[in-house]
Amino acid sequence: MQKKFRDFIIRSWQPQDRQEAGQVIHTVLTEYGLGWEPKGADRDVLEVEVAYLQVGGEFWVIESQGTLVGTAAYYPVERGEGAVEIRKMYLLPRVRGQGLGRWLLQQLEQNIAENGFREVWIETASILKEAVCLYENSGYVPATGLETTRCDLIYSKILK
Repeated sequence: MQKKFRDFIIRSWQPQDRQEAGQVIHTVLTEYGLGWEPKGADRDVLEVEVAYLQVGGEFWVIESQGTLVGTAAYYPVERGEGAVEIRKMYLLPRVRGQGLGRWLLQQLEQNIAENGFREVWIETASILKEAVCLYENSGYVPATGLETTRCDLIYSKILK
């Protein structure tokens, strides 16, 4: 998979992206005072093949001038019928505010629907105010009962 948004290239993750994708996520988490957990909540970034690809999910990276500047992924979950969870949607500060996040979320939803899924879940942290705003303005509704240590907010959306 490869898509283009302005000067950004969005493509499927490759094994050589492992460390750089992890660094992007680490950088964003640190910016917001959240911990990088390579043996916990972020282990999936280091094990993309098992956590995403082998279970029917996707993991994308966003490039700008040959450098990774973001990530986005989803995988199937057992929280309903035909459900997935969007995960690891992070953009470095220098590429925010250009509509990339909104476009990326729309592309994820489109791919999710094309792959036969109909329900989307997102877990996030309230401190990630821009992400919360994006999800709420994109039709995601708050859900309860699944909060984790780092993610204190949960949203869901039924795709049409």
